[in-house]
Amino acid sequence: MDSTSATHDVTNQPPPLAPYDASEDTALLEGLRREGAGWAEEDVRRLGRLAGSAQAQEWAELANRHEPVLRTHDRYGHRVDEVEFHPSWHHLMRVAVTEGQAGAPWADDRPGAHVARTAGGLAWGHTDAGHGCPTSMTYAAVPALRHQPELAKVYEPLLTAREYDPVLRVPTEKRGLLAGMGMTEKQGGSDVRTNSTTATPTAEPGVYTLRGHKWFTSAPMCDVFLVLAQAPQGLSCFLVPRVLPDGSRNTFRIQRLKDKLGNRSNASSEPEFDGTVAWLVGPEGRGVKTIIDMVNCTRLDCVMMSATLMRKTLVEAGHHARHRSAFGARLADQPLMRNVLADLALESEAATTLTLRLAGAADRAVRGDEGEQAFRRIATAVGKYWVTKRGPAFTAEALECLGGNGYVEESGMPRHYREAPLLSIWEGSGNVNALDVLRALVKEPGTADALFAELALAQGADARLDAAVARLRGLLASASESGARRLVEQMALTLQASLLVRHAPAPVADAFCATRLGGDWGHAFGTLPDTAGLAAILDRALPGED
Repeated sequence: MDSTSATHDVTNQPPPLAPYDASEDTALLEGLRREGAGWAEEDVRRLGRLAGSAQAQEWAELANRHEPVLRTHDRYGHRVDEVEFHPSWHHLMRVAVTEGQAGAPWADDRPGAHVARTAGGLAWGHTDAGHGCPTSMTYAAVPALRHQPELAKVYEPLLTAREYDPVLRVPTEKRGLLAGMGMTEKQGGSDVRTNSTTATPTAEPGVYTLRGHKWFTSAPMCDVFLVLAQAPQGLSCFLVPRVLPDGSRNTFRIQRLKDKLGNRSNASSEPEFDGTVAWLVGPEGRGVKTIIDMVNCTRLDCVMMSATLMRKTLVEAGHHARHRSAFGARLADQPLMRNVLADLALESEAATTLTLRLAGAADRAVRGDEGEQAFRRIATAVGKYWVTKRGPAFTAEALECLGGNGYVEESGMPRHYREAPLLSIWEGSGNVNALDVLRALVKEPGTADALFAELALAQGADARLDAAVARLRGLLASASESGARRLVEQMALTLQASLLVRHAPAPVADAFCATRLGGDWGHAFGTLPDTAGLAAILDRALPGED
């Protein structure tokens, strides 16, 4: 070797993580079984191996590097309003739809079908977050569409199909459909009651024409959209197909694609409606009530994707620490790095465990369990607020574990870091979800009973948890809008702790209660007390490479 080439020796750098098994997560697999979907474990494991393959990881990288492109007109000047995607996007979408990540659970009568989908998302989400948007909206559209049975009869079999068919044509002529949403407008955002898009009845019953401008309509290449607009009797929900039954294009003028911080593989658009044909979903004036079921579903997916990002970046950080040395020892063997990784592992397991508990509640609620319906109503909003709020800080800490290598785009960590804030914003920001919890407590008193019934299952198992439940009751007695975040945070931490006390090994539950509830913790990750069982926590969270 000559002196020139010797300067390019590469040492003390970790090998690529891929291929790895994204489902190799004890908390994930235990939760899958516990929440009634153990029958799906083989499928989840298979999907996890595919997600961690070099090919799937490359699809994710390429789909984000080659962003979607808006084509408003064809070469002859005809308005087409189509969005073009890199082939890697279609590979990701095809797997997701085929593996049941879109509407498939609604056509599956097996108990646990919705849990199986969530567990699959926790594994498959190790690839790319952007394509989770259209699959999530398709999943969520089904219960909303059921408010109009004659429409559901036509569209539900196609929305629940496991066929990815990206070509725009008459929906009923396709093998499978994707659904999007057009709710927010520039003047109101989450305050959808201020929407100004109008819906004018036609001579045909149930058919309207829309006129207006939507502000954030993600995945504009979908086949059908659920849209809010002002009908004569108030804000109402409508089904808008991109292609009409006669084969002509519905008016859906995409003015631009958003230049977003993250989620760049997915197109988010501003469409304009002008004589756009739409079908009423649910009664006039009951648009918000019609989409409530949809919101519950998409909020659960926000929790799921935040938990997935935590797990993905923890795995990346652990892999780096095991293969990188500094100051004479592997990073993974150094006490302070072990503290950081163990602290991240606690946060990740708490998020995953809560996600699967929420999925179990959703599954049992749709099968008629009223207690689980009440628990789902409040706990999903609580989880949406807290888990998504923890995501950015978690991802930043995991990125820092890689040092300067984590700040480089090729590591993938900047992409995850940019993705993390979205989950707190989409489907209601932190304030919206915190206030929604207050609204549920006032208008649906059974939700508080359901939450405390869940917490009671761990009563007496840990004194710090019992004290936290007592504090929570005190906060509830003096709940106010200005204190809503504090209240919901306490709800989330107490709920997560109760689940870990019941289901996780003692070192995990003890460390979580000591820090998140007992106050034996700092203000950054990596400040676990010396009494925490770091080895047991890390062996559970990051098995197999030593």
